[in-house]
Amino acid sequence: MTFTTRPEIRGTFGVATSTHWIASAVGMSMLERGGNAFDAAVATAITLQVVEPHLNGPAGDMPAIFQKAGEEVQVICAQAPAPSGATLAHYKAQGLTLIPGSGLLATVIPGAFDGWMLMLRDHGTMTLREVLEPAISYARDGHPVLPRVANQIAGLAAYFAQHWPTSADTWTPGGKAPEPNALFKNPDLARTYERLVETGEAAGDDRVAQIDAARREWSVGFVAEAIENFLTDAEVMDVSGAKHRGVLTRADMAGWEATYERSLHYDYHGWTVHKTGPWSQGPVLLQALAILKHHDLASMDPMGADFVHTVIEAMKLAYADREAYYGDPIHSTIPMEHLLSDAYNTDRAKLITAQASTEQRPGRVPGLEHLADAYIARAARDFGAADAAPQEPTMAHLTEKRGDTVHLDIIDRWGNMVASTPSGGWLQSNPVVPGLGFPLNSRAQMFWLEEGLPTTLAPGRRPRTTLTPSLATHTDGRRMVFGTPGGDQQDQWQLVWFLRFVHWDMELQACMDAPLFHSMHFQGSFYPREAKPAEMMLEPAFGEAVIEGLRARGHIVHVAEPWSVGRLTAALREPDGTLRAAATPRLMQAYAVGR
Repeated sequence: MTFTTRPEIRGTFGVATSTHWIASAVGMSMLERGGNAFDAAVATAITLQVVEPHLNGPAGDMPAIFQKAGEEVQVICAQAPAPSGATLAHYKAQGLTLIPGSGLLATVIPGAFDGWMLMLRDHGTMTLREVLEPAISYARDGHPVLPRVANQIAGLAAYFAQHWPTSADTWTPGGKAPEPNALFKNPDLARTYERLVETGEAAGDDRVAQIDAARREWSVGFVAEAIENFLTDAEVMDVSGAKHRGVLTRADMAGWEATYERSLHYDYHGWTVHKTGPWSQGPVLLQALAILKHHDLASMDPMGADFVHTVIEAMKLAYADREAYYGDPIHSTIPMEHLLSDAYNTDRAKLITAQASTEQRPGRVPGLEHLADAYIARAARDFGAADAAPQEPTMAHLTEKRGDTVHLDIIDRWGNMVASTPSGGWLQSNPVVPGLGFPLNSRAQMFWLEEGLPTTLAPGRRPRTTLTPSLATHTDGRRMVFGTPGGDQQDQWQLVWFLRFVHWDMELQACMDAPLFHSMHFQGSFYPREAKPAEMMLEPAFGEAVIEGLRARGHIVHVAEPWSVGRLTAALREPDGTLRAAATPRLMQAYAVGR
């Protein structure tokens, strides 16, 4: 018997799992009231905007991957693009070599709210008020603020007071940061949600008409108006150490809507793994599987040095291709068919030897070799970036900024399932928009200020995000959704979890409780965009023998704090209708519920 920190949740009615117990309970409450997985996902996600404001917000972004019972897997892309004024010339005229990790120049069109409304309208059954009421209540009446959130606000209080006064008003009311676990209220945010509901209800009794009215109110009504009024005069201090004006306009918001896409997928040991497209980092997990298919992982110890080394080296190769070739396929040629081909990955797998690589080794795709060369040169540069102001949090830093983004997985009794990794628009990304109770996002930091790349800043182009939920189906009828926050680490932690689940038949919870690791070798997606050749991080539970064995192979090993790496959640449906769910014990926030 495998002992775990928590029981694996099992039932037949429904399961909801997310990175905060309140949000998971809200999702389950929608299922209990007769809603489906899509209703529950929207209610969970909007609640996460309230209870984890340091990790996501209404003006952020979200990809969702989902499957309606008996139908094909689909993706909702609510990663909105750069505004029309986000030209390379304008940003270079500011004297920048990197887009700052915070502030108005880092802002793209807000996407998350419209994405959730699209899901609710087309696939949900409940009304706008029913799914938003829990979030409205928690924002209006208060929720026990996480110690991590309270500490984050306390650490930024002086910065807010000096540079971002609207954020000081919201996050430090009365000039004081909230005490850990004290009730925290955001009345402006509650009123924003309530006004959107009221606008919807004014459109009549039809739920679809209500949702569409709320979407319009967001993109052209009072929300867009408040953002436009704020940006008209705002000059905001950002991580570059200077003040900048934004380029987002009301017209940008009015001209964009979330969209549906087909998933990318790859077959691995009976499982078909579905991911979002190359505007995310999702395909990197598929590439890693295509490389690892050529190695006998099942013969290795899942907690041993051979397994860790082999997976780390595969990650380096897959992520090098991410940095060289991924981007918005609407704007650039992204060679995904080549990157997932058997011939290509047979050759890539041969590059894994007994020693850790210290090189950046993107593959050579015919006709696009210049992109590989550009990445190798870029990864070697020192951008001289400061790190003095709020930006994207990342667990790799292991500070009070650790843990970035949120995640949810939900399956209902009918077999509908959703995985989503919402992010952006967090409290440290930008000042709060006056009257709205939330800040804008900072996703534009993913772009490069260099010509000719799939990730070059350009109006209308989506930034290549790290957000990457997963859905997998098996030939025996099993289906599951899973994911994690974690920036560049998201697909690394998901890969380790998935491999242990597939090759060693470990339960969902046991896979999460097992120690995790990740590489920092490749160039990071977030300001200041560092690459750390041969460096990796792992949890101390692997033991000294494994740690020293990896160092002997040439890895530069950083040992993390115990129980600090990864925030995975997952849910699975068996062919007979049995449901299973699990959530990581790390950070003591994520919970799975169900019956």
